[in-house]
Amino acid sequence: MVVGAIVVGTAGYVVLDPGWRLIDALYMTVITLTTVGFREVQPLNDAGRVWTMILSVTGVGLIFGSVGIVAEYLVVEATSGRRGAKRMTDAVNRLSGHYILCGYGRVGHTVAQELVHAGRKVVVIDILPESLARARREGFLEVEGDATEEPTLRAAGIERASGLITTIDSDAHNVYVILSARALNPGLFVVARANAADSETRLMRAGADRVVSPYTMAGHRLAELATRPRVVDFIDAALSHGELAFSMEEVEVVAGDASLDGATVGSLRESGVFALAIVTGERSYEANPPAGRVLRPGETLVVSGSVPRLRELRGTGAKG
Repeated sequence: MVVGAIVVGTAGYVVLDPGWRLIDALYMTVITLTTVGFREVQPLNDAGRVWTMILSVTGVGLIFGSVGIVAEYLVVEATSGRRGAKRMTDAVNRLSGHYILCGYGRVGHTVAQELVHAGRKVVVIDILPESLARARREGFLEVEGDATEEPTLRAAGIERASGLITTIDSDAHNVYVILSARALNPGLFVVARANAADSETRLMRAGADRVVSPYTMAGHRLAELATRPRVVDFIDAALSHGELAFSMEEVEVVAGDASLDGATVGSLRESGVFALAIVTGERSYEANPPAGRVLRPGETLVVSGSVPRLRELRGTGAKG
């Protein structure tokens, strides 16, 4: 509109007074539209003065109209939340190797905090505005929508994620979430919450790698605390994310990794890392392996040691 007004204004001066040079007409048009108010380039006749007044009013309209349009756009952006939503989308799009948490209730809140303590990036999916607001206040990236739908999972970066945890309080919804996630990322590690005792099998069939029943787990923990309290306390301390001198981790042996591939259990022990078990297959463990046991690619170690040493080892071959 501004360019059009300049072209029309310049042409008007040239037509109304053929003695005007093009540069003079352009200069007069610009200083009139911008309301600068410099002196007239050449004496104006009556037609020229009328034309100048028209351009002055046009310039004022363009200035205030543009300011109004920009102000309206900024107000709408600020009040509608679109700017915040775009920043959230951009932040999620930059993630890779993160975890997607479906459902931010009491269980989901605890899961998210533990993942953050473990140094993982988390994206929360929930359909309830109050749950999303809570996740946002606590510093989590969030996506509003139904986690059973593929567009919602894509918005959370399902193709680039390392794992998905679904804690929705409906087993049927959890099954649909797992099926949708598996279709989009077959290599995803999926952990699901089972709300009913007979739902664990269905969730595993849907594609969950692990299924957790809060009620069953609570029962097991109560029994373990009653019979082996010190063992439970030790394991809790080793798995906690506080400032402790020791910890436990799982580390995958990656082909070509000089620190693990081809190393022996004894050499790890000399460096301050103790191999408690070697995971050789699904739920298959080689407990307390001998010092001469050679580590092979594809195996996963359950190790214990000092926090700095495990952090260093995890940086070379940590799983997930």
